Amino acid sequence: MNGFALYLAFLIPPLVLGFVIQGWLRKTVAQQMQVSVFTGLTGAQVARQILDQNGLTDVPIERAQGGPLSDHYDPRKRSVHLSAPVYDGAAVASTAIAAHEVGHALQHAKEYSFFRVRSAMWPAVSIASQAWLFLLLIGAFMGAFGLVQLAIVLFAVVVLFQLVTLPVEFDASKRALVQIRELGLVSEGERQGAKKVLTAAAMTYVAAALAALSQLAYYAMIFLGNRS
Repeated sequence: MNGFALYLAFLIPPLVLGFVIQGWLRKTVAQQMQVSVFTGLTGAQVARQILDQNGLTDVPIERAQGGPLSDHYDPRKRSVHLSAPVYDGAAVASTAIAAHEVGHALQHAKEYSFFRVRSAMWPAVSIASQAWLFLLLIGAFMGAFGLVQLAIVLFAVVVLFQLVTLPVEFDASKRALVQIRELGLVSEGERQGAKKVLTAAAMTYVAAALAALSQLAYYAMIFLGNRS
């Protein structure tokens, strides 16, 4: 198998899986956005209620600047950011997504171990994610094996970050489902719909981690394997 075919063998399966899961997520969110939640609460109101019930009254809820699925929690500002459909929507999907982002705020407040590790890694990862490919190309072009090794180490840090992200995301979803059930924010049927949304969202991180692992394995085999 030549180098290009080998690259495709490592790249295409996780890429296809990622596209499939992204499609699943968008379809699931679209479906559950059409299901009104019985409380009539918007995502912003759900987030506020969960935060307040957990003593996080000082955590603000803001509109995210991006489009759909740009929802996130900013640990630097300790703020929850919700996209317009989630912020304003009173649907099962908006409830689930808002509760998930608040789940990250709960992790932060309770010093959840994987959340702390992920936050501590972020400064190094932000540099590594921008530098590794440049160093790899320069090292391969110049025959500088030391640069290639450094590039692969930096990319390994990026991959490790994605792996650490998995328990963070799954735990945030678990916390979200507990909160919306205990606070009576969804009926049992709506909770099942919320679980579908959160499961599909979590699987996008799994797909991304698998793609990164596959890419790391390819570069390690090509550059480090040949060297040895």
